[in-house]
Amino acid sequence: METANEYEKRWWQDGKKYVIGIDEAGRGPLAGPLVVAAVCFEAGYHHEGIYDSKKVSEKKREEMFQIIIREALEYHIRIVSPQEIDQLNIYRATQKAMEELGREFTYVDGILTDAMPLHHMSCEVCDIIKGDQKSVSIAAASILAKVVRDHIMKGYDLLYPEYGFAKHKGYGTKQHLEAIEKYGILEIHRQSYGPVAKQKIKQLQFF
Repeated sequence: METANEYEKRWWQDGKKYVIGIDEAGRGPLAGPLVVAAVCFEAGYHHEGIYDSKKVSEKKREEMFQIIIREALEYHIRIVSPQEIDQLNIYRATQKAMEELGREFTYVDGILTDAMPLHHMSCEVCDIIKGDQKSVSIAAASILAKVVRDHIMKGYDLLYPEYGFAKHKGYGTKQHLEAIEKYGILEIHRQSYGPVAKQKIKQLQFF
């Protein structure tokens, strides 16, 4: 698998040297943070191993993670807590983190996102459907976000081994839902998400 850099190429050819790709990992899980990453490569950059993080193996993601942080001109990563997700809702929390990341770069000529419109930015923004399969910068950001989030969830697995976070990474699997039912809700759970909210109501009714 190989991610094209056609979107970057258009802007590079127009003289936009600093093109930022932004993506996230963890919008769907019931537990753990959202992780958002942004990457800028040198104009003309291409790497055949950088592709949508969901489509490559864990081993490959770890390998590409090291390459990306070594070869990127600049990158930034933001971790959004479950509490902020509950406060804002997941869409707005994602959008807000992306907007803030886009403003952290030293130079920005344009921003590419994976289907997320951004507002009040100082440069042109292009939101691309399946951008992590079409833009090398977005794909790189998706890998950084996914690897960082997976490491966080493996850390939570050590703290709460009965929940199985290393296996399901906080998604609403049968194992996870059964653990919530048996052991209760943790501070890392997103209480605005349906299955967690439902369990919270059940606990309140019990007491």
